[in-house]
Amino acid sequence: MKKFISKIVFLFLPFGILSLSLDIYVSNQLRKSHINGDIEVWNDIYDGKAGCEIAIYGSSRATRHINPLILEDSLNQTGYNFGIDGHHFEMQYFRHTEFTKYDQPPKTIILSVDIFSLGRRYDLYNSQQFLPFMFWNKTVYEYTSDYKGYSSLDYFVPLIRYIGNGEIIHSLIKNPNSPQINQKGFKGMERTWSDDFVKAKMGKDKYVIQYDAATISLFHQFIKECKDTGTELILLYTPEYIDGQNFVENRNVLIDLYKNIAQEYDLLYLDYSDDELCYQKDFFYNGEHLNSKGADLFTKKLASDLKKLRTE
Repeated sequence: MKKFISKIVFLFLPFGILSLSLDIYVSNQLRKSHINGDIEVWNDIYDGKAGCEIAIYGSSRATRHINPLILEDSLNQTGYNFGIDGHHFEMQYFRHTEFTKYDQPPKTIILSVDIFSLGRRYDLYNSQQFLPFMFWNKTVYEYTSDYKGYSSLDYFVPLIRYIGNGEIIHSLIKNPNSPQINQKGFKGMERTWSDDFVKAKMGKDKYVIQYDAATISLFHQFIKECKDTGTELILLYTPEYIDGQNFVENRNVLIDLYKNIAQEYDLLYLDYSDDELCYQKDFFYNGEHLNSKGADLFTKKLASDLKKLRTE
């Protein structure tokens, strides 16, 4: 029996070593590449290079709308945009926990909230962003394994997770020297208005905001943690095109909820839902997102407002 086990080990050990070596190599190459903007942000976090005085959290509306370089220039404080595309607050909180694990907590957090923040999705959107970091990573497993995306084997067996992600390997081989996508996490979109939003809402009833009790509880927990650490937390609702606002049936209820939360915890809440930008289609590329021109205009306005509030 011992001889049989020894033969099995002898047979599979070289394969295991080779698999692990290839996994490390592919993951390191993927980390060095610029084929996924969220990988760039995770890289900065895990390398301890995302330290800043002003941290910007949120979804793609944070990533696309708030340029940290403009904030830095105006407020004379370092900034970084930690927005994570397509995800609700739970995943934004996960990114926060990893950031503060590898860097000092920021002095100020600007949390961009929207109609999706307090809900929950069940698929692991843009799951490829976790590929180089998830192998035997307990925290990544804790926050992502409940989503529909990866099996337990993907987290603990080398190379398995890459089998269904051949396209990203192909992109890595094809574009080994791809240019950087983000600027300190910010990704401005050089795009003009698309009719996709108009087509999407044709023949449909108004969108109804969905809430998730666990996410709301986590949201309150996060606010309390900021209070405990002395971190200034600002809730921010960035501009949203007026037609997009009107398409949401219970939007006013959500806005009142954010106002009440801000009042409960004595937080600054800045709502740009009625800003002049919201009525100018030229500054948007869809109902939810500003283009790069609109983002720069908005960030300058935000920086100016913050500057005034801090000198009052």
